[in-house]
Amino acid sequence: MVNGYIDTEIETLAEFDQVAARGSLSGYRIQSVNLLQRTFALLSADTSSAVFLGCPMEPDAAVKVRADGALVFPPVPDLPFDPYRGLLYTADELFAGLPDGYEATPDAQAYGWFQETKADGDVFSSMLRSIHDDAICDALDEHLVGARVVGVMGGHAMARGGAEYRGAAELGRALSRSGLTVATGGGPGAMEAANLGAYLAPAPDEALPEALELLAKAPSFAPSVSDWAQAAFAVRSRWPGGGDSVGIPTWFYGHEPPNAFAGHIAKYFANATREDGLLARSNAGVVFLPGAAGTVQEIFDNATPNYYGSRGEPTPMILVDRAHWTERLPAWPLLRALAAGRPLESRIALVDSVDEVPAVLASMA
Repeated sequence: MVNGYIDTEIETLAEFDQVAARGSLSGYRIQSVNLLQRTFALLSADTSSAVFLGCPMEPDAAVKVRADGALVFPPVPDLPFDPYRGLLYTADELFAGLPDGYEATPDAQAYGWFQETKADGDVFSSMLRSIHDDAICDALDEHLVGARVVGVMGGHAMARGGAEYRGAAELGRALSRSGLTVATGGGPGAMEAANLGAYLAPAPDEALPEALELLAKAPSFAPSVSDWAQAAFAVRSRWPGGGDSVGIPTWFYGHEPPNAFAGHIAKYFANATREDGLLARSNAGVVFLPGAAGTVQEIFDNATPNYYGSRGEPTPMILVDRAHWTERLPAWPLLRALAAGRPLESRIALVDSVDEVPAVLASMA
């Protein structure tokens, strides 16, 4: 029980065994747990009002739980993803098979399936995508319970090896060391840099410049996602067991692979669900690094609920790089005009560099 809420979801075999040992699974929702070796437990326990989502089980066990009144949603064959999954992804999971090339990984295969089905009008395919994304939302909420989350937004084009990439990594490290959970769009560029900084937060300071040197050998995910990802895994091997952060990418932008430094990855098919979910969960504020159209969209996607107060008190919004946000893409003047005379006015800031962000963010807490 958490905050008066009784958790009825079972997402691992260990959780299943713990509950089944009490003799009743009634009312529980079992998500994507392989129960082929738990036939005796299923035959013995009360499974009335239970829901089994994508749980392989022996035929006699399936007959029995259905007779109890349970709902059984069977696994869907030949899918490169699990629509019922109960947990967030890991980089190891998404990049499994990387030595054979990125095309062999579950991440690339899921994108291929999405490309084949996104416009075919098949209600079954769209249902599977919706179920998957809802399950990811649920897993993300469970993972972030009690966390103070700061979003770090920025463009995918920021290359490894540059000063901007280093600054974004230093920002992610500083935020993580201050006790915040860093959340990004989960892709390359500025997003990867912030996740990298959070990953290396527990490591000595000298780890970051060493990691940046290793990564600079593959500065971009183009032309080779495989080389780009393998460089990241080389850094992870050099400094295993890094700090946690969250990446929230999408297969909608399939040309942008997820980065390997986020400890937990909430990957979606629907980009709108992903965008809104990332910003809504950034309860400690959002930092906007230099970016292009996607980052501009995120600024005003975040400004709208802050303007209307639809999520409660406005959360901090910090734009980094004065010249970028006042001259190249002048989002700051519009944001400031929107905020004038409203509670949002004291929750926005424009700074010259990432070095200023932690102190400004702390002042708004």
